[in-house]
Amino acid sequence: MPDDVSHIPASTPLQDSFGRRITYLRLSVTDRCDLRCRYCMAEHMTFLPKPEVLTLEEMLSLSRAFMERGVRRIRLTGGEPLVRKNILWLIEALGDEVKRSNLDEITITTNGTQLAHMSHTLAQFGLKRINVSLDTLQADKFAEITRRDRLTDVMNGILTARDAGLKVKINTVALKGKNEDELIDILDWCVSEGLDLTLIETMPLGDVADAREDNYLPLTAVLPRLGERWALTPSGHRTGGPARYYDIAETGRKLGLITPLTGNFCDGCNRVRVTCTGRIYMCLGQDDHVDLRAALRSDNPQANLHAALDKAIGAKPKGHDFAMSDGRMVGKVGRHMSHTGG
Repeated sequence: MPDDVSHIPASTPLQDSFGRRITYLRLSVTDRCDLRCRYCMAEHMTFLPKPEVLTLEEMLSLSRAFMERGVRRIRLTGGEPLVRKNILWLIEALGDEVKRSNLDEITITTNGTQLAHMSHTLAQFGLKRINVSLDTLQADKFAEITRRDRLTDVMNGILTARDAGLKVKINTVALKGKNEDELIDILDWCVSEGLDLTLIETMPLGDVADAREDNYLPLTAVLPRLGERWALTPSGHRTGGPARYYDIAETGRKLGLITPLTGNFCDGCNRVRVTCTGRIYMCLGQDDHVDLRAALRSDNPQANLHAALDKAIGAKPKGHDFAMSDGRMVGKVGRHMSHTGG
């Protein structure tokens, strides 16, 4: 691991024109994935050539620049982050930054396929919690949604991660006609296994096999049904992301809702996304971006990187343009979620 000072010096905090401090970075480490979820990517994806993707060393340098500017949480995303070659090197390096108090935490969003053999190492390197994407508990439905027969691997990985001491939260995209009849069962399973659950509305990102509107299930329609099964109380719990939480009575578990279409959460946005190619997107729902890779690979990377960050945060919009209008999604963007980072 590269030598570095034990404490990263403070610099001007990242703050947008609306007064929001940027303290949370979602960093995509790869556009590749070993699943092909229908709402996330096309079945036959064309992945990026290696020279376009940041090296792990560049990602660490980039992360440290964000820390210097006040970022306290970093989430590694993809694609599937755990299929990135040598990803444990970066996780260990960022875990050391947590030990040095330069970060509050490092977390990962994963599809779970690699957790059975990596969870104990992740815990050893300082991870405390992870998010696992899981949209069904049924093998045939899993194979349909992800185009891969890997449910057993994912379930084993989730339980291994829990037993390794990681706090596991399940992320489930609510899909009309696909898993809407199973959402209560998924919540019941999470409660029984000591896991939290966050439900997510599908978003208009990239062209995929199915029309987004065909699968769109508003969580305003889902919450009352879950409330018939469990007593749900609004919670002030926050993890730094966009979810709004409910306490599930007498279980110690929490239910989160991410509602880009039925409940805009932009006012308190404290995060930016950086792709594996070094593009910083200031808003998930807009295409404006700044190229950080060019700064990293320039003759004066430190100065140029901070100048690029200033430019990016200065252009951060008030909110996304996602909306439903006459039964159609508006505010669509062309890039896939796997390119942006989950």
